[in-house]
Amino acid sequence: MQDYTYIAQNIQHVRNAMQQAGASDDTRLMAVTKFVDAQRINYAIDHCHIKLIGENRVQELLDKYDQLHLECVSVHFIGSLQTNKVKYIIDKVDMIQSLDSLHLAQEIERQAEKHNKRMDCLIEVNIGGEENKGGVLPQNLFSLFEQVQKMPHIRVCGLMTIAPFVTEEDEQYMYFSQTRALFDRLRPMLSTSVSQPVLSMGMSDSLAAAIRAGSNMIRIGTAIFGARS
Repeated sequence: MQDYTYIAQNIQHVRNAMQQAGASDDTRLMAVTKFVDAQRINYAIDHCHIKLIGENRVQELLDKYDQLHLECVSVHFIGSLQTNKVKYIIDKVDMIQSLDSLHLAQEIERQAEKHNKRMDCLIEVNIGGEENKGGVLPQNLFSLFEQVQKMPHIRVCGLMTIAPFVTEEDEQYMYFSQTRALFDRLRPMLSTSVSQPVLSMGMSDSLAAAIRAGSNMIRIGTAIFGARS
């Protein structure tokens, strides 16, 4: 039998790092499962109290979905999402974190209505204004939010961002604090049914800066499961 105890050790290290960075009790840890097989994901769920997983790729999620122990686990889609793929995941995920256009929102609304569900979403913000990255530009965030708020089968629960790749914690913090400022403006506009608004930011290499800026959801892949092949 494969020895997966390193996953438990890694998760404990991540939780310790979150605590040292000042994470509050309601800061959630997401295990990002891109290129991670079902056996390792299930170990993290069954033995390490992982209650939230994030998947980047539609086909990979579909391939693994029936093998996963998801009875007490939330599944979030965190990758770039094409409109023609929404129908495949709408009944399999609890939240879509990469809503970044009206076109995508309209398709999520259409598919959610078919399944008689209200889809929780985060609006992804391209905080660095990078050309090759998904996310709405900060200056367009609130106009998109106003349009999405009119859709009865989508509930916006907060924001997600992927900061530009910088190695200095202070630079990371600058981008995260800018996203936090947008989140603070957005928060009073969210539906009153959103009891815990989500600010999803910070990954394996930027955990401390994100928590310092106020993230309440950290997305960790490499630091839990190891380098991806």
